[in-house]
Order: sequence, then structure tokens, then C-alpha cells
Amino acid sequence: INDPFISTTYMEYMLEYDTVHGKFGGSLSHDEKHIFVNGKPIRVFNEMNPENIKWGEEQVQYVVESTGAFKTIETASAHMKNGVEKVVISAPSSDAPMFVMGVNHELYEKNMHVVSNASCTTNCLAPLAKVVNDKFGIKEGLMTTVHAVTATQKTVDGPSKKDWRGGRGACFNIIPSSTGAAKAVGKVIPSLNGKLTGMSFRVPTADVSVVDLTARLVNPASYDEIKAAIKSASENEMKGILGYTEKAVVSSDFIGDSHSSIFDASAG
Repeated sequence: INDPFISTTYMEYMLEYDTVHGKFGGSLSHDEKHIFVNGKPIRVFNEMNPENIKWGEEQVQYVVESTGAFKTIETASAHMKNGVEKVVISAPSSDAPMFVMGVNHELYEKNMHVVSNASCTTNCLAPLAKVVNDKFGIKEGLMTTVHAVTATQKTVDGPSKKDWRGGRGACFNIIPSSTGAAKAVGKVIPSLNGKLTGMSFRVPTADVSVVDLTARLVNPASYDEIKAAIKSASENEMKGILGYTEKAVVSSDFIGDSHSSIFDASAG
């Protein structure tokens, strides 16, 4: 783990107590250069610049670049100066190949050393869009995401040069925001490029977001037919990636769920 901002003491505390996920159930300890999770040592570095992280000392082969600061092939490749073989960027990238599991991951080639795993919203939307597009065809579509608060938002009103509304208090407002998720789907599903658009609302919930997709289909279908197609995919080729439920659930029921996307059939 590399984190230039916190000590291993604080890292242990943050792992043990979590507002959303609760208290960690295993054992934790630390020394100056490690945290120990259930007895397993994890080396901790404190570097600002990726090229200074001594990944080679720990024989690290794969790095997940999740700072949000190094999102291009050039900047993320700095990790590879110390023996790293592959870098996965946990955000959209302007030039790195983008992959969504269950959608286009089979197009990965061994000579791709820096790749993007897209955004959380894209990972939710793309599996659903793929199933509907493969089965019925999508002429055009509008995506709206109702998104839980993120770390970049303000707890109370404050300055936000990029997005004035984004600077308003996250706990007290429904805040319209932009999203690139719909366009990103066109990168991982080329046949949908230019066919989807979208918008986002940030709402005062701690975790779990929802994507609402409205689409015009090439081949008309009833809602029951659409549900059947998604249910079949969730049990077969997209098992573990796309989930399906008909229960009367709400957002907090999905906290901790590992699926990229869960289709709420009874909400339609």
C-alpha cells in the first residue's frame, strides 16, 4: 500500500472502524512500515511520486492506481520504473485501454501494460446496456444516476471552482452533476458509441448508487422479456458481475455487495 498522507497507526484505525461497513472483524496491528491484517504483513510506503515507490522490494507485479491523480498511460507508467509489470487505473482514462468485467474484458491483450477499469457508474451501466443491446438492440438511451456522496464533496457550503453546485453542502442537497459514464459505455461497447447520454444527481446517502436507464429499442420488447434476458445473463455469462433481484429492497440492502450491477426488477 502507498499512502503519502497517513501513518500506519492511523491506517490501522481507519481499517478497524468504518462508518458504512462497521467494525473490522479480524485482527489488526502495525509497526512503522507495515500493517498486519489477520497476521499477514502488508508493506506500507509513503511516497507522493509513483516512481519513488519501491515496489520492487516487495516483488509487486500489479498495482491498482486509485489516487485519481495519475490517470494517463504516461503518469501511471511511473509505477513500472520499480519492477511493476501491470497498472490498473481505477478511473476513466483519456488514453489507456478501458475494460469493464463481463462486457469487454476478453479484448485485453498481454501487451497492454496500463489499463483503465472505468468508473463505478460505468461498471454499473455497461453490463445492463450490453445485455439489452445484445438481445434487443438500443437505438438511443438516457441514463440518470442517483449517486451517493463522494469524498470530493463539501460537508458544508464551500468554494468549488470546477462546479459551483458541487460546492454546496452534500448532507443537505440533491445536487445535479455531470457524468461521463454514458459516453464511456461507448468505449467499451463500440456499437453504442454516441447513442447514450446521461446526467447525475448527488444525494445525501453514504453508500450505494442507482442507475436508471431509459432506452428506445431496435426490436420492441415487453418488460417481462427484458427482465427474463437480464435474469438469464445474471445466472450464466455474467454471474457474479450482474445481479438480479425481485425483492422489495432499498439502497442500504446492497452495502457490501460485490456485484458490479444489480438489476432491481420490481422497481420497473
